[in-house]
Amino acid sequence: MPTHNITLSHNSTSTNNNSPCPDYHLRLIQPADNPAIARVIRAVSAEHGLTADKGFAVADPILDSLYSVYSQPRSAYWVVEVAGEIVGGGGVSPLAGGDKYTCELQKIYLSSVVRGQGVAKKIVLMSLEFARQQGYQRCYLETTAQLQAAIKLYEKLGFETIDAPLGNTGHGDCEIRMLKTW
Repeated sequence: MPTHNITLSHNSTSTNNNSPCPDYHLRLIQPADNPAIARVIRAVSAEHGLTADKGFAVADPILDSLYSVYSQPRSAYWVVEVAGEIVGGGGVSPLAGGDKYTCELQKIYLSSVVRGQGVAKKIVLMSLEFARQQGYQRCYLETTAQLQAAIKLYEKLGFETIDAPLGNTGHGDCEIRMLKTW
């Protein structure tokens, strides 16, 4: 597994709620993080109306065991900690049903306490750098129009919308598919 761990301090205010930005720490997922990150993913999904019955990531059978997925070769998942509490995460792994050159950006979910502070951007950039180091040539993602801030971030980072899905992700209601090639 990679060894990318980062601590970032912020003294500015969040663009979301004008409250002070907390210090946060990005580190690779550990087995003990499984319940906490699953709770964050479920809570953020519910907040945005992304329900399990519609084929969103919250329905993934692996949700309660993310460490076992992202500890596999060519995979990485970073969790975001504030004061010892997991408040988000995101990562990358091989695209299910894809070729060996295509990875998928997956499960980027952040609690409101760290939104609007560049945390998602940092996770995406770390994921893309990891992907390049692992020999991937493309990064695929699926999202929904309900997540406009995420879409804008992906576009800003060079992802382009594509018409047809790639691989076999099982996320039937993710109507927006994007790809970045390098």
